[in-house]
Amino acid sequence: MLKQILSEMYIDPDLLAELNEEQKQILFFKMREEQIRRWKEREAAMEKKESLPVKPRPKKENGKSVHWKLGADKEVWVWVMGEHHLDKPYDVLCNEIIAERAQLKTEQEAEELRKTQAKELTNCLETKSQHCDLQAPNNWETEHSSKKVTEEKELGQGSRPAPTPEDEKIQSPSSSPRSIQQMLADSISRMKACGFHQKKESMKKKEDEEIKQIDEEKAKQIYKNWKEDSEWQASLRKSKAADERRRSLAKQAREDYKRLSLSAQKGRNNEGLQSPPNAAQKPKRPPLLPKPQFLSPARYPRQPLRNQGKTRTASSFAQEDIIRWFKEDQLPLRAGYQKTSDTIAPWFHGILTLKRANELLSTGVPGSFLIRVSERIRGYILSYASKDGCKHFIIDASADSYSFLGVDQLQHATLADLVDYHKVEPITSLGKELLLYPCGQQDQPPDYLELFE
Repeated sequence: MLKQILSEMYIDPDLLAELNEEQKQILFFKMREEQIRRWKEREAAMEKKESLPVKPRPKKENGKSVHWKLGADKEVWVWVMGEHHLDKPYDVLCNEIIAERAQLKTEQEAEELRKTQAKELTNCLETKSQHCDLQAPNNWETEHSSKKVTEEKELGQGSRPAPTPEDEKIQSPSSSPRSIQQMLADSISRMKACGFHQKKESMKKKEDEEIKQIDEEKAKQIYKNWKEDSEWQASLRKSKAADERRRSLAKQAREDYKRLSLSAQKGRNNEGLQSPPNAAQKPKRPPLLPKPQFLSPARYPRQPLRNQGKTRTASSFAQEDIIRWFKEDQLPLRAGYQKTSDTIAPWFHGILTLKRANELLSTGVPGSFLIRVSERIRGYILSYASKDGCKHFIIDASADSYSFLGVDQLQHATLADLVDYHKVEPITSLGKELLLYPCGQQDQPPDYLELFE
């Protein structure tokens, strides 16, 4: 049965429901070993295939090639970021790159603004100079004549003062337009400089706000990364703890298996010392036993073999097949009998469902147990009442021995030997189940009559 499961790497859900936690762990461990074995075989085949001589390809003329840089140890030089003591952390490098990009962007924007303002200023000056060249002579003549008329009115008939060199300079029509143009240009330049300074201050203020906003976004991103990292670390710790628990369970199962194997080996050695050396290893089947003596039919009326309150999940064909298997294969091995007598053991029951077994054990104390014939497979189920509820263990009876389902389990010659052994040795190391109180028959007639007819 186990070999078939490992070859197919699949277990039926109904069969899996009958396993306890330790048996599931052992089955999982063996399936994992089988996966690793197949993987190693596949890897060995691939390595063998790669090790075959390969015909070298002809090199192309003028073909490109790659030459790796070698270190002091003549190996390929490799630099791992963060291992050197002078390497900066990843967060610091990201912050520096973001700051450099922001500074470069602001410098580019300031340069573009300066070019635009200089271009506007030159255009404005050219326009003003052309306007002054056209309008300055006429304006100078009108202003000079009006000034001369006012001076004559104020002075009257009096003597006029002698003209000074400055007055001659002012009165010269060749130099006055240029001085006016220069004054206009100076005033315009002062106005432009004042506006440029104002724009420069506004741009500087805008840049400061952008840098502040970038710093805030950077701080938010760092906090978000830290939060995500902390959550990932928490999930990683949980997964590591779960892996550690699984490893401890597997280790405990291996230790229990070794302990049981050693005890079984000692028992076989003792039996080997008592038996003659020429004895056959496989025991012969004992002769068929007579049918057990039940109560006479007059004590109770004839009832159908199945109880009315029971619900069967298996078909009648499957049940008939199990009954036939029990009569042909199990009765010669004294299945269900006491070890030292020809009477049925008090813990043996017939074909019972899981629900009925739980009902029978619900009134018992922890340590109560019964062995029933499975309604799904050719085997037995040991139902056990513990503090945490009822547990069910599959007993493999495919060979001429009895053992719990699993790899390299301790094998017993009869069901009675298995029960006697686990009266002092627990079934699992975690549950510490000891078979103390057999759960007897509560129905009349007994539920195993159909097996012995």
